[in-house]
Amino acid sequence: MQWSDALGKVHHRYQGKPRIVSLVPSLTELLVALGLAEDLVGRTGFCIHPRQVVRQVPKLGGTKGFDVDKLRALQPTHVLVNIDENRREEVEALASFVPQLIVTHPLTAHDNLELYRLLGGVFGREMQAATLCADFARAWTALDEFSASLPRQRVLYLIWRDPWLGVARDTYISHMLAAAGWDTLPLASTARYPEIDLPMLAREAEVVFLSSEPYPFRVQHQRELATLLPDTRIELIDGELVSWYGSRAIAGLRYLRELRAHLTQGLLPAGPG
Repeated sequence: MQWSDALGKVHHRYQGKPRIVSLVPSLTELLVALGLAEDLVGRTGFCIHPRQVVRQVPKLGGTKGFDVDKLRALQPTHVLVNIDENRREEVEALASFVPQLIVTHPLTAHDNLELYRLLGGVFGREMQAATLCADFARAWTALDEFSASLPRQRVLYLIWRDPWLGVARDTYISHMLAAAGWDTLPLASTARYPEIDLPMLAREAEVVFLSSEPYPFRVQHQRELATLLPDTRIELIDGELVSWYGSRAIAGLRYLRELRAHLTQGLLPAGPG
């Protein structure tokens, strides 16, 4: 058996005991969900889930600007990276001493299925990957059936302030929101995370979402914007559950169903788990 990563590189089942470094928070969490916690030898400081497990794994810095010498000393057999989250030049520098670089780039919710199969296959965790695929399918169906009964809405999803940054429609975040019946603004953008004219786009949006990451929007920001945009609904949203792919995407789909129900029917959304 063989599997291809986001760059089309073919990976085969690893026959020995792997030593895995993950430079992507979502992938670190996915490795644990696949039963590979003991094989995880390095992570970034942003790899925080599940906390009780990753606290035992050495930190190498950030997703960008990680410590190459520390990484080299860990003698990894595999390093997991992502096109959006890691710098290309830093990843390319690893190729001289890392036997296997696995490059990921999920852009839609369904890309998670191939991600589960890729890592599950390479590291001999096909059964765990199949379980994740089944859980994902159930969560997707529940969200799809629920959102199909509701009118689609235009929303503005903010990830930063000073300047205001949103998300383009070719991003994973936008695709996740679209599954709940929320179409993100702007309609078109050459940048994946564009700087936006907030007052103008807010007039077109039925809801403005303030994400909890990367900018930590809180209740005070919601109140400030409610004053600035009195005719627009302003809501906080859990950024991890919307933007983290991997195993967290399953909880993310459930969360989006409950959040859409909350905004439509007054039901309370639940967190992950």
